[in-house]
Amino acid sequence: MTDELDALKAALRAGPAPDATAKVDAIALAMKNFDSEQNARQGSADATRPSQDRPDEAGVLTGVWNMLKGFTGKQALAVTTSVAALCVALVVVDQSGPGPVVVPKTVVDAVPSTGGTVAPAPEPEATIAPAPRADATTPQAPDAGGVTAPVQNADATGTEAPTPSAADPAPAPGPLAKAPAEPAKPDVAEVAPARDQATETPMGGAKVDAEAKQKTSPTSPAQTTSNDLAAEPEADFARNEAAAPVAASPLARSRKAAPAMGIAEGYADAVLSEAPILDDTYTPPADNTEAFANAPTNPVKVTAEEPVSTFSIDVDTASYAVVRNSLNSGQLPPPEAVRIEEMVNYFPYSYAAPKADDAPFKASVTVMQTPWNAGTELVHIGLQGELPAIDDRPPLNLVFLIDTSGSMNEPSKLPLLKQSLSLLLAQLRPEDEVAIVAYAGSAGQVLKPTKAADKAAILGALDRLDAGGSTAGAEGLALAYRVAEKMGGEGQVSRILLATDGDFNVGIDDPEGLTAYIAKKRETGVYLSVLGFGRGNLDDATMQALAQNGNGTAAYIDTLQEARKTLVDQLTGALFPIANDVKIQVEWNPATVAEYRLIGYETRALRREDFNNDRVDAGEIGAGHTVTAIYEVTPVGSPALKNDPLRYGASAPAVEDQAASGQAGVGELGFLRLRYKEPGQDTSKLIESPIVEGDTKPGDDVRFGVAMAGFGQLLTGATYLGDWGWDQAIDLAVGARGDDPYGYRVEAVNLMRLAKSLAK
Repeated sequence: MTDELDALKAALRAGPAPDATAKVDAIALAMKNFDSEQNARQGSADATRPSQDRPDEAGVLTGVWNMLKGFTGKQALAVTTSVAALCVALVVVDQSGPGPVVVPKTVVDAVPSTGGTVAPAPEPEATIAPAPRADATTPQAPDAGGVTAPVQNADATGTEAPTPSAADPAPAPGPLAKAPAEPAKPDVAEVAPARDQATETPMGGAKVDAEAKQKTSPTSPAQTTSNDLAAEPEADFARNEAAAPVAASPLARSRKAAPAMGIAEGYADAVLSEAPILDDTYTPPADNTEAFANAPTNPVKVTAEEPVSTFSIDVDTASYAVVRNSLNSGQLPPPEAVRIEEMVNYFPYSYAAPKADDAPFKASVTVMQTPWNAGTELVHIGLQGELPAIDDRPPLNLVFLIDTSGSMNEPSKLPLLKQSLSLLLAQLRPEDEVAIVAYAGSAGQVLKPTKAADKAAILGALDRLDAGGSTAGAEGLALAYRVAEKMGGEGQVSRILLATDGDFNVGIDDPEGLTAYIAKKRETGVYLSVLGFGRGNLDDATMQALAQNGNGTAAYIDTLQEARKTLVDQLTGALFPIANDVKIQVEWNPATVAEYRLIGYETRALRREDFNNDRVDAGEIGAGHTVTAIYEVTPVGSPALKNDPLRYGASAPAVEDQAASGQAGVGELGFLRLRYKEPGQDTSKLIESPIVEGDTKPGDDVRFGVAMAGFGQLLTGATYLGDWGWDQAIDLAVGARGDDPYGYRVEAVNLMRLAKSLAK
């Protein structure tokens, strides 16, 4: 380095001597130019050259570059040598100095916070913020919903500039900020504003991610006008709102967003004025807030006093899945979570199918010895629904009503929910239609009715859902019904699939009013089924009430395997009804049956007069569904009688007396009556058949169902099982596994073994 500097000095000394005349002329020219510049600043007639006529990259760096290009080789060498020496000096000063260098605040500090306001710039003690490049675009800052939004309306001091009004036009953009782009006009869609105040997630949890939009296919909602997500215009609103000088109230913000979101006229104010505006901050439930639908165990009844038993059929399976989830978690399920009929009906059975032109289902009755009580018998009633040809099924309209509240922010909830519904899409026909409604703090239509053939659009909409906020379940139901009613057509099936953990905490002040609303809506022909997810705050009671009043079914999904069973293997039965309001009534013969009890169906009990009342709702049977009901009956004269005869009551007539008097039903155990309505009909039809003891040996289906009934009773306390326990239940189930193509029965046996270990 020393030799090079010496050479440079020698070259400078060898140069020509300065010309005194030229020096005087240069100084005079400089003074003249200075005077001209001063005159221009004080009021020249010539307009200053606007900066806009230079390219975007013009600025300090461009000027430096032009200056460097004008240097000669010797000048450039001198400059670079000086810069190197200066850098060495700065490093030395920095290592020995007292602290960090303080720099002024820049526009980079003006980053909007998640609450929609501008975050303060760092204090002078903070680390150095890099100065903005002259050729850089507007700084980008992620919002809470994952949307990368440009920082707008910020001045160079890092504070927020006032938003220009119509009367006060916006000034021309300077070099540090660009004018905001004109927002695209969205398609009109029925959307309720739903901004999560805690996380600022669009659609109360419907996240619109810029990168996700670019990754979607050309037919995805991000690029297709007809299927454009209603949440997308709200993303623009989120970016604009982040730069607002004053945080507006939830109601004002939602109304402000309404035009940009494409809300149907009149709907926004109606929803926003009636729905409660609460703090959307989600607070995890304390310990365990689960609630299960159940009732006291059915007692043993005396036939002479109460010979008639009436109940609604039930094809729900949620209870079995909850029991399995508890056992696999290493603990016995709470007794109130066990509904024995749902444990029995979880499994597919092969009962005798109805013949053509007969009723849509057929009843098969089997009488067998009770495994846990030698003095009683079991009357097993199995209903088998017809399975129409798949090609003959009507078009399907599905509305996915998805809970995106903060309580769904767990792996076993919203992520599993998305995977489960994705499995369902593969089973739909191209002409079927799907719409998506999401709800959290309020509700919104995330996807317009879209043909199932456009799977990219549907999957893209599902993928953009995110969890955050409270749970406005009532509002979501109302919007889902409006969407479904518009999708319906002649001969089509419309159904809402509500996917939730059941944690409704906004807008449901009157549960009875909610069920009445759903009961009224079922008259439109739109069915409501419920898919439950997660534990800890599972509101099974609400889910059961919604499904029962919505002419639908309730299932609990805790694994992707369970999702496959419910939404793939049994899709036809779950979505296509063949009989509505199916009721069972059994009149027991007091001459042959002294006592009886119905195993399970506590929450499905009906009054005797309800059987003939077509206005009383009951359960539905889907295509190919099986339904099982089991009674334990005690014959007259059996030592297993639980009740003593009444001192003053009339005794039941003996079979001989019935025969002598010509009374009907001699030798029968009872009389089975079934009522049902064909889909779309208001008048029920009646099926009747006697119950008699036969010599047919019970098959594997019957015996396995009985084993599951015993399993359920063991989990709830085994009031009527005597000494019959886990070993006997396991042996019965193992011996009755029969044909088990999906392994459901093997799984049940393993659960029984696990329950036995946990019970000890």
